[in-house]
Amino acid sequence: MNSTATKKPALVEKEDISKLSFPKDEVLKDADKQKELKAALDKAMKLGNAYKGKVKIVFEDSEGVKAVETTIWGITDKNILLKQTTIIPIRRVLEIKF
Repeated sequence: MNSTATKKPALVEKEDISKLSFPKDEVLKDADKQKELKAALDKAMKLGNAYKGKVKIVFEDSEGVKAVETTIWGITDKNILLKQTTIIPIRRVLEIKF
């Protein structure tokens, strides 16, 4: 998660995420960080489904670090599902901020 400490993420609209390009590699190399991210994703999805609560998702596309404030409606093994069938690959997520 050290990428976010050095770079300020550019805020993007949820509707623009489908236009972004996501490389195939994993941004979090550390297994413990990946585990922490999975736990945060579960918590964020529960917050979204039960209370319509928004979180900030900090992720990296092919151009750099970005963030979106939105509700997480679902998660699969590989993707975060947002409204309007918008998808963010979990492999590209740096952190979830509540």
